[in-house]
Amino acid sequence: MQISPRCALAIGGVLVGCCSGGVFLELLVKLDPGIGNLVTAAQFAFIALEGLIFTSRLGQAQRKISLRDYALLVAMFFLTSVCNNYVFEFKVSMTLHMIIRGGSLISNMCLGTIILKKRYRLRQYISVVMISLGIFICTYFSSRDLPGHSNGETGATEADVWRWLVGVALLVLALFVSSYMGITQELLYRRHGKCAREALYYTHLLPLPAFLLMHDNIRTHWRLACEGETYTLPLLGVAVPLILLYLLGNVLTQHLCISSVYALTTECSSLTVTLIITLRKFISLVFSIVYFRNPFTIYHWLGSVMVFVGTLMFADVPRLPGSRRAEPLKRD
Repeated sequence: MQISPRCALAIGGVLVGCCSGGVFLELLVKLDPGIGNLVTAAQFAFIALEGLIFTSRLGQAQRKISLRDYALLVAMFFLTSVCNNYVFEFKVSMTLHMIIRGGSLISNMCLGTIILKKRYRLRQYISVVMISLGIFICTYFSSRDLPGHSNGETGATEADVWRWLVGVALLVLALFVSSYMGITQELLYRRHGKCAREALYYTHLLPLPAFLLMHDNIRTHWRLACEGETYTLPLLGVAVPLILLYLLGNVLTQHLCISSVYALTTECSSLTVTLIITLRKFISLVFSIVYFRNPFTIYHWLGSVMVFVGTLMFADVPRLPGSRRAEPLKRD
């Protein structure tokens, strides 16, 4: 199969942008676990500003989808983005974060069956069972790695476990909301045609006022970032807060990541999109384990392999070239 230059560029953007964004996010969380709202607000503001200039052309471009139709899509996107970045304050590890988000096929299948009345093949049901078991194994053994669990402490440890469970519940909630958002987006595109750049712009612009509701949290962590460890820039000799450098890196790479995913869905087949996203998640997971030395047992490896193999099975990636492809998949 010959890949077009635009498709190759999009694939490179997904691998470089998403993997790098994950690294910067983990660096941020290591320094300040509660920085999630600040990170989300910065990402939304940057992508909205870029879209205002290049997509909206300062409000001169004609909109294809009405703001009323965008309302539900925007609300769901805001909720999932905030939840996915805020859960680190609940002691959810980056590795478990990536594994649970890798289970989007479960929520996609459940909602697709209920709402869109889709039917799936036996192979796809088996793959979803594998993914579910893999996530359960990783979640269970991650709970045993919480501080104080292994030495039998109580009190504060029980509070930590409940706090961790809230974080896991928020991740699962975000997973299902994200899948429903994909269905809503699909229905909008059916009515108005594909307008990925416009959707990217408005889903980041319209929720910006909602961040005023969490301004105290954002201001607190901005102050902590400014007062934290500094890094002296080479050649310039200027000392800059290290967290702000990581935040800038995360915002830029996240923009590259999400823009490339949108481009990939329009340039490549759903099979290619699924394969590339699965590959980048696996790369991010392995890098996080090796570089950041996160706790990862043989049971975590077993669960991770089940999640990623199940994802590939669902997409019929192991099939030979020329065989019939599976149902199109939504991006995670």
